[in-house]
Amino acid sequence: MKLQQLFSYFGSLESNTTTEGILQQEIESICFDARQVKPNSVFVALKGGAHDGHDYLEQAITAGAVALVVENKSKIPEGYPYFVFEVPDTRQALDLLAARFYGFPSQDLFCFGVTGTNGKTSITYILEHILNHQNRLTGVMGTVNHRIGEQVWESQMTTPDAVTLQSRLKDFLDAGGKAAALEVSSHALEQRRAHSVHFNTVIFTNLTLDHLDYHKDMANYFSAKQKLFTDLMWMSVKIPKFAVINTDDPYGRRLRVAEEVIAWTYGKDEADFQFRILNMSFTETEFQVRTAVETIKAVLPVSGEHTIYNIVASAVAALSCGISLEKSFEALKSFHGVPGRLQRVDSLSSKTVFVDYAHTPDALENVLKALQSVRKNSKLNNKIITVFGCGGDRDRSKRPLMAAIAAKMSDFVVVTSDNPRTEDPQAIVDEVVKGLPPNFSHVIVEVDRDLAIKKAIEQAADDDVILIAGKGHEDYQIIGTEKRHFSDFEVARNHLNN
Repeated sequence: MKLQQLFSYFGSLESNTTTEGILQQEIESICFDARQVKPNSVFVALKGGAHDGHDYLEQAITAGAVALVVENKSKIPEGYPYFVFEVPDTRQALDLLAARFYGFPSQDLFCFGVTGTNGKTSITYILEHILNHQNRLTGVMGTVNHRIGEQVWESQMTTPDAVTLQSRLKDFLDAGGKAAALEVSSHALEQRRAHSVHFNTVIFTNLTLDHLDYHKDMANYFSAKQKLFTDLMWMSVKIPKFAVINTDDPYGRRLRVAEEVIAWTYGKDEADFQFRILNMSFTETEFQVRTAVETIKAVLPVSGEHTIYNIVASAVAALSCGISLEKSFEALKSFHGVPGRLQRVDSLSSKTVFVDYAHTPDALENVLKALQSVRKNSKLNNKIITVFGCGGDRDRSKRPLMAAIAAKMSDFVVVTSDNPRTEDPQAIVDEVVKGLPPNFSHVIVEVDRDLAIKKAIEQAADDDVILIAGKGHEDYQIIGTEKRHFSDFEVARNHLNN
């Protein structure tokens, strides 16, 4: 794409040169990291918490940038002969430029956006399974990875930067994709990474304590999530547009949607799609969904109430693109869960071990409720043993809260390290332990996560259930600034089988 074509979207902006040769220059890439600039690139200077892209303009110029997008022209080295665009918000400009550069690929895909504290990954997996079962090849972008068909790309964050996001949507189209399911984080909404995605259907799961190190309070956190249902849906060119909202969640009941968006609610309480669990074991769940016109029953090979919330949300979202609830539930008979989301560790042991990504108070409570419910339903007396820790350099307020939940809802607790990052692992554990009830004795404190998992399995008797929470699908542990290979699933399987 030529420079003139790329920037014609901005119309009234003026450059500092009128050289026709530069206007006709073919652009090779759009970058916001000066280290990635190559000849014929556009460099967009972003202001972040730790770095300001305006401090790296000279590096970008030296590497071959033929256009600079800035918020402050005075930072540009004297004598730069090419295009300079000054805008009020370079994040907004990056989002628009990336979408234009890759040809607005979201306009040619049925796009689902999923947001909420918990459930985003599960819903994208479930939607992928339903749509692929209907021969609608679906790409997924989220916490675990980016993928379509047999192609898989590594994921660095829940929602990628605007350039990677638009590039990946183009990859989905090139692979023959018909739809895309995206996890949309609150950080991404605040930082305008997904504003140029034209969504058909957006889903709200819940909102609980998380990311307050970034958002400062729940009001700001909710405000960020709200943008997906108002700002982004207002800008979407898709018709019709849908919002699928969990109204069992108090924030779901407060959520507003843009005009012309059809809102469908789901939950156990009064909702457009109301579900009830009829029977549940560790291997399957029987439930029903009641609408204004019908009641549908299903038996699926999954466990946990929160899993049924995610399945119902996904089936309702799939309905927005013409797939009936019956067809969705039929497709999900061959669905066996999401990696690291109440994932059972396969072994010959009579002890049952689940690995789950629960790393917030609400997520931990939900998964423990699910295990308690199954235990009650099966009329067993087995213990529930919970292994968990809290990440470093993240919201510290949730540490004692998670300890209190684990102690209240488990028969035994093992407190350990998660991803300590640059914090002292022992100091994190000490903060977690402060949330345990006074004189709580059913606990082991072991900073070494491998050894903690081993001790939990040794503590368990036959038929006991062990929940290893916090890291889920992750196959690494971040200690200091080093990422080391570590998989809860692999470690647990190893100790179970030895």
